[in-house]
Amino acid sequence: MSKPSFFSELKRRNVLRAGVLYAGAVWALAQGIAQLGPSFNAPDWITRWFVIAGFIGFPFWLAFAWFYEFTAQGLKRERASDPADSIAHHTSRKLNYWITGVLAVAVVLLLTNTFVLHRGVNEVAVAPVAPVIVAPPNSIAVLPFVNESDDKQQDYFSDGISEDLLNLLTEVRPLRVAARASSFSFRGKGLTIPEVAAKLHVANVLEGSVFKEGDEVRISAQLVRAADGYQIWSHSYDRQLTDIFAIQDGIAKDVVKNLKVKLLGALPTVRATDPKAYALYLQARQLGRQFTPDAFKSSNALLQQALAIDPHYAPAWNRLSANFTDETLIDMLPADQGFRQAHEAAEKALAIDPDYAPAHAELGFIAVEQNDLPGAVRHLQRALALDPTDLDVLNDSANLLLTLGRLPAATAIEEYVVARDPVNPVSLFNLGGNYLDAGRYDEAIDTYRTLLSVDPGSTGVHGFWGWALLLKGDAKAALAQMQQEKVESLRLPCVAQAYHALGKKAASDAALATLIAKYAKGAPYGIASVYAYRGEADLAFFWLDKAVQAADPQVAGIQVDPLLDKLHADPRWLPLLRKLGRAPEQLVKIKFTVTLPGAVGLAGASVGAAPPAGATLTAATPAHAATAMTPAGSTP
Repeated sequence: MSKPSFFSELKRRNVLRAGVLYAGAVWALAQGIAQLGPSFNAPDWITRWFVIAGFIGFPFWLAFAWFYEFTAQGLKRERASDPADSIAHHTSRKLNYWITGVLAVAVVLLLTNTFVLHRGVNEVAVAPVAPVIVAPPNSIAVLPFVNESDDKQQDYFSDGISEDLLNLLTEVRPLRVAARASSFSFRGKGLTIPEVAAKLHVANVLEGSVFKEGDEVRISAQLVRAADGYQIWSHSYDRQLTDIFAIQDGIAKDVVKNLKVKLLGALPTVRATDPKAYALYLQARQLGRQFTPDAFKSSNALLQQALAIDPHYAPAWNRLSANFTDETLIDMLPADQGFRQAHEAAEKALAIDPDYAPAHAELGFIAVEQNDLPGAVRHLQRALALDPTDLDVLNDSANLLLTLGRLPAATAIEEYVVARDPVNPVSLFNLGGNYLDAGRYDEAIDTYRTLLSVDPGSTGVHGFWGWALLLKGDAKAALAQMQQEKVESLRLPCVAQAYHALGKKAASDAALATLIAKYAKGAPYGIASVYAYRGEADLAFFWLDKAVQAADPQVAGIQVDPLLDKLHADPRWLPLLRKLGRAPEQLVKIKFTVTLPGAVGLAGASVGAAPPAGATLTAATPAHAATAMTPAGSTP
């Protein structure tokens, strides 16, 4: 009897069938992992390594099938088993069934991926690739100059020099200058110049250092081309403090010259004042941005000292006006007193320089808060005519448009501002509020998430994020978010509304009672919004009347607040709006348009591209959308 061939022995021992089953199982499992992996955020390498492991295991599986077989008594070595006990034929039939089943599953998975998932991805799930942003050659970021003085308390001076230089370059219209908040946000992050330039979408970076000792000052500056790190220009100035403004003018002139910028007019110059007054002003400006009661008090005192030295320094008067406005918004000052003092200070700035755009913008914002909409239009139109690229002016213009109920125009401006200033917490907060107003809740949440990644300690964000979730219909997640809000006067109405949505009346009543006990005078609008959201119209109108009488700043957004939606059908709603001058037929008569400057070369990817260059934004009728958002004051 002849010895069986190797191939026939493979067949007898079911090695070939075992190999086919193994390959089919690996193929089916690999397709399953590849299709289900993204749903569980599994990394791509899992499928790859599974297939590699399958290849490695294949010869071991074949060896196992060669040396072992199933018998009636269980698994045995092939040589040790009695041929009479062999059930190889029976096993082969089972293997055929398994092979058929596994291959069927694999084919189904393949067809699903090809004709269902793949098509769905192509048609629905694939987001458009964000366009590559090419920084124009005339774009520049001014990084905060390094304080090289022995006294580290002089940081305000080096920062102030950098900021005023940035503001000076911003006035050179052909230049595209990254805004201060974004440029300064990279301090201490350890990023290289090309990395910073890539994030700000600029082609050039100006950096430097400041050394100040007594009346002696040394400023070093260098202009760097971001693409290759090439130093285009550098210079050091050793001068007396009295020459500080001439130094800034000289740096700006050299930057413009070396970037080969074609001027559309005369090169702007720094507003000069007494050097001691200037140093006090810089320190006061930095303190005012801390937005705390103690910081405002110190800032005001320093500004008064500066104005005692030079009572004709318009920026100091305007900064004092901004302080009074912000103190009013955080309830440090009563509304009538705070806005009156802010108005007087801004008027003094304009008496010194009638063409000082920031002071016109400040008066425009104050007018909105005092419900003088024609006055706000007058001042902001003048500010826009004087400096259409100033981001503070544009922010205040967006605030007015929001108050007029023209939400699409206001949102377009805020998107433009964020494109110019992509990591400014104030700009992001305002944009998030506009998305919330428009019912674009997912975009609002994404914007708030970006804001907290930039400034984790930012106040107000958790409350508004919670409102976005609440209005989206997720009250449980909203409550969790709201409870993280640090500002109690904002947190209490939020949680009262969330508890109401969850059907927890006792908890809602408790939060509302605490709100009334602590903030009846300072936040009547917040109390009204809770009653309105809960459908208690009589009490809502009672507290809205109190908010109007107290000049609560939040009344500015009354006609676009979704938390008041349940009041719109009430016969008292339109008379209240008419009393405030906010009824639709009243607002439509107010003409206010904003023409955005040309393309800026900067784009905020987390919120989308800026609107088309030169687009005129207006609205024939007020648009309803909105939020109970506190209007943003002067950008801190």
